[in-house]
Amino acid sequence: MSILIHTLFNYNLKVKSFKYQLSDYHRYFVTLLYKINNKIMTISIGNDHAGTDYKFAIKEYLEAKGYTVINHGTDANNSVDYADFVHPVAEDVENKKATYGILICGSANGVAITANKHQKIRAGLAWNKEIVQLVRGHNNANVLCIPARFTAIHQAVEMVETFLNTEFEGGRHQTRIDKIPLSC
Repeated sequence: MSILIHTLFNYNLKVKSFKYQLSDYHRYFVTLLYKINNKIMTISIGNDHAGTDYKFAIKEYLEAKGYTVINHGTDANNSVDYADFVHPVAEDVENKKATYGILICGSANGVAITANKHQKIRAGLAWNKEIVQLVRGHNNANVLCIPARFTAIHQAVEMVETFLNTEFEGGRHQTRIDKIPLSC
């Protein structure tokens, strides 16, 4: 399927005089499939004062890779309340305005606790790539929480890359995830 999408997309762009060129509707559809296939997505990011430099580095990395980034974090180093930045990120993910969220604070505990108050959020706190693989692969986390005081910026960027490239394993893990939500 991905080879077909890639071939159609490139063929339509390169052959302007082709008699059976794709209609605008079909071109839009093929472009959309191409983007989905190549994991072009929107990431919502939030941070408190401890994660400002991390946020800028992660945002730069994501944009260089072609991702759309929604910035809900502070751009300053003045003390702020992390919850003010967590809720908009969680709401973006819940409402499918963003595919994933990334939250950064000093320990990442506060942002993880706050994000997990949202019913459709599975926020995972991680401090290395191995933990990131587990929170995505086993827990299907849709928000990554990074502790700025316990990781270096380059590690945080690598963690984001791992998060976005790790697929959920499903199977027995899905059964466990299905048991998480509480009905009121």
